[in-house]
Amino acid sequence: MYVYLYDNYLRNKKFESTIKDIETRLTDFEIAGKIIRLQNFTNTQAVIEEEIKRGATVIVIVGNDETFGRVLSRGAACKALFGFLPVGTENSIAGVLGIPVGEEACDVLSQRRKVKLDIGWISNRNRYFISQLHIPSSDITVEYDEKFKVYGRHNKMELVVCNLQPFVWAEKGKESFVVHPQDGKLEAFLRPMSGRGMFKDKFEEPSLFPFEEMKITGSKPFPVEADGTVTKETEIIIKLAKNRIEMIVGKERAF
Repeated sequence: MYVYLYDNYLRNKKFESTIKDIETRLTDFEIAGKIIRLQNFTNTQAVIEEEIKRGATVIVIVGNDETFGRVLSRGAACKALFGFLPVGTENSIAGVLGIPVGEEACDVLSQRRKVKLDIGWISNRNRYFISQLHIPSSDITVEYDEKFKVYGRHNKMELVVCNLQPFVWAEKGKESFVVHPQDGKLEAFLRPMSGRGMFKDKFEEPSLFPFEEMKITGSKPFPVEADGTVTKETEIIIKLAKNRIEMIVGKERAF
């Protein structure tokens, strides 16, 4: 049984035609199912677990990058096959998964090409992250795999840990880096501060560090954004989670 989790923004009239086309295509493929409309306060893990008890075998996220991360940051522990129907803009994860935006995504869903994907775990709030974790330029120290420590020359670094969402380096013409979400590692991009400019700080080119566990500490609280949730921390641990999620992907996926 298929269950479709619709993001609340899809109520906007500009998406009516796309949603209608998607639902018609799903009916044609005989994979239409129960529709649940998510609210900002929805406990997605509880919803998914309840639907699995009722017989759901495929949980389909309908929305964008933010929807994808918000649902799976809580639902990744659930034993289900996940699908994704991207709608609208802000859909960089769809390209990595090889899923077209809009109605054509139904074709990928119907083919049920399944892979298992790595996911990350963060100690604050004891939760998962699926797409990307970002710490803006902060006074932090990074220790990974209990072997190496990295310090910023000017005590500041920016850190991006990627899984499914590509790392985009704006200073390099918005060059995009896609990591492999099945290699048994997480990938961190570190940009130490190199100096102060007249209008903004200057940073070194990003360095890539594959890791399984990373500890980040700060002399004062620093912001941590993971799958759309922002918290302030003085210390966090990031690990490769023991479990993986099973996801329906397209043949044009980027890994």
